[in-house]
Amino acid sequence: MVVDLIKHQCIGSQEELSALLEKAGFHVTQATLSRDLKMLRTTKVPTNRGGYMYILPDSDSLKDKLLTKGKLPRDANFQSGFISLTFSRNIAVIKTRNGYASGLAYDIDMSNAPEILGTIPGSDTIFAILREDVTHECAREVFSRILPLDQQAPSYKL
Repeated sequence: MVVDLIKHQCIGSQEELSALLEKAGFHVTQATLSRDLKMLRTTKVPTNRGGYMYILPDSDSLKDKLLTKGKLPRDANFQSGFISLTFSRNIAVIKTRNGYASGLAYDIDMSNAPEILGTIPGSDTIFAILREDVTHECAREVFSRILPLDQQAPSYKL
C-alpha cells in the first residue's frame, strides 16, 4: 500500500502518508512508517512547487541479482537519469537527473566492484570513491557495466 501511494501521489511528509494510510484503513505508528520508508530506500526530492515528495529507487530484484553477480547485460537500460561521469583523482563524480542519484548509487554499490570502495549520493550527484590504484580508464570500464556511458554528452577541456 505504501509503495502504491508513493508511486501515484505527491506525498511530502510522513504525516501525509500516515493520514492516507489511515483513510485506507491502515493504522501505523510514526516509528513503523519511518522504518518502512527506510527499508524501501525512499528519497525526498524537491518539487517544482517548492515542496518535497517521496520517490522510490528505480530498482527491482532481478536487476539486483544481476548486479550482484556482475552479469547485468551491457544493453540493459534499467536506470534512466544518468547525465555524466567525470573524475578527480580517486573520486568519480556522477551527475543524474534530480532524484535519481540514490537509486543509481545503490546499483553501483550492489555491483560489488572491487575497484569502487563506496558511494555517497545526493539528490542529483554521486561521489564514488575509487581504490587508490584504479585508473580512470579502468573505472570507466567498471561504470560502463552499470551506466549508459555511450549516452553521455562529450566533455570539453578549457
